[in-house]
Amino acid sequence: MKQYELIIFDWDGTLMDSAAKIVSCMQIAAKECDMPVPGFEQVSHIIGISLKPAIMQLFKLEDVAQAERLTHAYKNAYLQQDATPCPLFAGVESMLSRLIEKGSRLGVATGKARRGLERAWRNTNTGHFFSVSRCADEAASKPSPDMLLQILDETGVTADKALMVGDTTYDMSMAQAIGMDRIGVSYGVHAPVNLQAHSPLKIVHDIAELDAFLLDRVQASA
Repeated sequence: MKQYELIIFDWDGTLMDSAAKIVSCMQIAAKECDMPVPGFEQVSHIIGISLKPAIMQLFKLEDVAQAERLTHAYKNAYLQQDATPCPLFAGVESMLSRLIEKGSRLGVATGKARRGLERAWRNTNTGHFFSVSRCADEAASKPSPDMLLQILDETGVTADKALMVGDTTYDMSMAQAIGMDRIGVSYGVHAPVNLQAHSPLKIVHDIAELDAFLLDRVQASA
């Protein structure tokens, strides 16, 4: 059974149940900027991409100034207006604890900006689990593999010794592009059939299944 020195997680939709808040804030931003209000499915399709590219794709924009207005409105809604909770998926903290106890190195590759990830870590008290991370304002947006390449460069781990875990085709695609093994999770925002198109090792359906899969594949760091 192949084992991995480094496990890299996406954040939104993989460890944190944040889709409802992201959709709500995008809808608030659309209303404030007099744009058509997108539905849940439309917004869920762009979750995982860096914010401004996601907004430009979602609203089919070429006007950068309008994208900036929507970006500002979204951030304001997220921080000031919308109270939708963003809990960790049940079992995440226990899973991370067990992986650390077994000697795994853990990382995050996220479409969140650094401030957003740090805020999420503070709110959930989970930042101490992760030894490396890359955010949307530090690398090219998914599905570019730039985040993963930076993480590998920082840790000295080769792509064949790392594993990506995510809920979107963007996560699967960026890992596939550099020959990194990947696990898809079906409880996030993209359908299993779309994840499967990127040849993941496995698609898991809840945190318990992910936990069991990962614990068998941890190679303790030196």
